[in-house]
Amino acid sequence: MAKYLFPAVFKQEANGIYSINFPDIEGCYTQGDDVQDAYEMAEDVLCLRLYDLEESNEPIPTPSNPADIPFEHGSFITLIGVDTLEYRKFHDNKAIKKTLTIPQWLNSIAEREGINFSQVLQNALKEQLGIQ
Repeated sequence: MAKYLFPAVFKQEANGIYSINFPDIEGCYTQGDDVQDAYEMAEDVLCLRLYDLEESNEPIPTPSNPADIPFEHGSFITLIGVDTLEYRKFHDNKAIKKTLTIPQWLNSIAEREGINFSQVLQNALKEQLGIQ
């Protein structure tokens, strides 16, 4: 879960649409009706592909230096940035039930004080993982 920045090759096709591929990431390509649409589609496909790699514990490729990527006349390279943590927060926001064990004395005091166990656990996990 991180922020990533990868080069993408944009190419305008004969029919006017833009095709986009990410040379460093196998199977990561898309298209858009115009440059704006293509850029947004590139963000989506990159974030989803990197999310999939994270979920399957596969290594994230090292981004190439854009100056080292060959491209055809009429194409251009731009950097696309994505944040898989933000993607997770938006798409994986379903609450799940977790069972945990704490000492009875701690449970009694916390209940008496009206502590929200779920919120405390969420806050502690975020702090432990260094995320907000």
